Amino acid sequence: MNIHPISGSIGAVVTNIDLKNPISDELTADLRGALDQYLLLTLPDQHLNATQHLNLCEVFGSPIVNPYGPGKPPHPELTHIIKEKDDDAGVFGGGWHTDLSFLEEPPSGSILCAIEVPPYGGDTLFSNQQTAWETLPDPLKAMLDDRKIVHVGKPYGIKWAPPLEEQSMKGSTLRNDPNADRERFHPAILRHPKTQRPGLYLNPTYSLRLDGMSEAESRPILDSIMQHATLPEFCCRISWSAGMVAIWDNFSTQHYAVNDYFGFRREMRRASFSGYSIQDYISSRPQDAS
Repeated sequence: MNIHPISGSIGAVVTNIDLKNPISDELTADLRGALDQYLLLTLPDQHLNATQHLNLCEVFGSPIVNPYGPGKPPHPELTHIIKEKDDDAGVFGGGWHTDLSFLEEPPSGSILCAIEVPPYGGDTLFSNQQTAWETLPDPLKAMLDDRKIVHVGKPYGIKWAPPLEEQSMKGSTLRNDPNADRERFHPAILRHPKTQRPGLYLNPTYSLRLDGMSEAESRPILDSIMQHATLPEFCCRISWSAGMVAIWDNFSTQHYAVNDYFGFRREMRRASFSGYSIQDYISSRPQDAS
């Protein structure tokens, strides 16, 4: 297995392996270690089928069903993210976010396989939230230390639902669910259980307010932090090719699907996994950490 960093902050290209073959214990350990270090792995020319996709998921944890975008039988764990060439609505995953952070137990990571990609456009950006925390100005760090952030499933609920014409994947995702409007509280800072690096855990799609503060009071603080969290120095941008696989740490990154390929069809297949739990990130945090 060969590893080549994508940028100075996040991501690595992994080559010289074939994920269609059975994954050995040694390769499992290597892939887990690489994800812990780089937070994002891309593997070109894999062309995995559904079973192989789920087998890869098992390397990192148990595949989970996305309650707001379940796949069709016999693989409800696999969500097909499709944007037809004449679809002028938003794109699924457009806007900086971490997947399903409004759930009580969000997925610890995801694996995305490219089935059909446009000839250009349709890239995905990733941002390293560990580096974002390390470089956050001290006054903002002080605002987040030992504080929780309220997350809500805005696109899937009722209170903050986007207009119908702006919704992506119409008919393929669950919308207007009042349970998605329920407030859930997660620590603003999560510490990686293996590397012990702390990172921001917030995002503009699902983070509503700081615990103990109103939305209005929280907004300028959150806006400043979120602007910092996606500075180019913390990011990489990956261009997809058919058969490519991307694996990312959902607790230590944000990502953004770029909607710039109108007139072309794009189909991706995603599975998320519950490897580390959010409690693993919380319990690994020393009592005197800041």
